[in-house]
Amino acid sequence: MKLTRRKTRAEVPSMAMGDIAFNLLIFFVILARASDDSHLQWTPAKVSNLKNAGNATVSVLIDKDSKLYLNGQQVGIAELANLIEVELGDAPQGKRTVLVKIHSDTLAQRFEPVIEAISEAGGDLVHIVEEEQE
Repeated sequence: MKLTRRKTRAEVPSMAMGDIAFNLLIFFVILARASDDSHLQWTPAKVSNLKNAGNATVSVLIDKDSKLYLNGQQVGIAELANLIEVELGDAPQGKRTVLVKIHSDTLAQRFEPVIEAISEAGGDLVHIVEEEQE
């Protein structure tokens, strides 16, 4: 005797799909926050034979209090790109050097917009490193 099987079809309720999507969203948000490296602190690079970076008309400094200075004058990040562009004027490529010195305790979230502003203004970035003291 042959028994016929009832064919059952498993369906996932649409409400469960929303819950799954929500849980995945929370998982990826937590994962993204855990891998954030903006809190990464580093010390400046040190070299023994430093070469002169050349002459520059523009210098940018971030001090230990995360204050931003352009040629010795305190400025805001919002106006930095425009001020650098004015300082560089119509200098040819290769003569648009911008010296940057960043305190070793400065967070990445503070100096990354500065690097972006220099690039936006068309400056050639030169990072100042500390010479090794023997």
